[in-house]
Amino acid sequence: MKFNKVALSIACAAGFTVAGAAAANADTVMVKSGDTLSQIADENNTTVSSIQSLNSLQNIHLIFPGQKLVINTNNGDAAASTQQSAQTTQQASQQQTTQQASQQQTTQQASQQQTTQQASQQQTMQTTQQAVASSSEQAARDWIASRESGGSYTAQNGNYYGKYQLSRAYLGGDYSAENQERVADSYVLNRYGSWANAKAHWLQNGWY
Repeated sequence: MKFNKVALSIACAAGFTVAGAAAANADTVMVKSGDTLSQIADENNTTVSSIQSLNSLQNIHLIFPGQKLVINTNNGDAAASTQQSAQTTQQASQQQTTQQASQQQTTQQASQQQTTQQASQQQTMQTTQQAVASSSEQAARDWIASRESGGSYTAQNGNYYGKYQLSRAYLGGDYSAENQERVADSYVLNRYGSWANAKAHWLQNGWY
């Protein structure tokens, strides 16, 4: 008999301890007529399993009007905190994705701009080289014309005629300035490749 009283005292003490622990982190609701455990769980932002565990319910479908149930309201806070944390993580991920996309776009734009600048520089260099070559060619042409005829389109020397002292056979009977220029270009390019080369040959041999 004493053993039963001791056991009952221990059980009561344990019950109070559990209840005290539950009360520290929970609220109590009173079951009303027509209430269901799932309805109570939804209204208090918790779960059926949590209410069942806190109240040691054997049958979750068997509750009575006037019955007091311990509700762990911290479940709702935890769920809200978890949801907020998930939203924060998602926003951070979206922000990072946006930043990466922006950085990638900036890198692509910088690369395109650099490519455009390089192409522009290359084109400028080619234009400059062409201008220098053209200037050099014109200078060589003028130099040869000066040595051959003094720059006169009507200068004659036996079978040679005009500004570049071309053979009359080359000119084909057309002694116009336009034809002289055209035939001279054709002759020099076919034989020497350029007026500069023709000038170099003239300097070595006295003719071209």
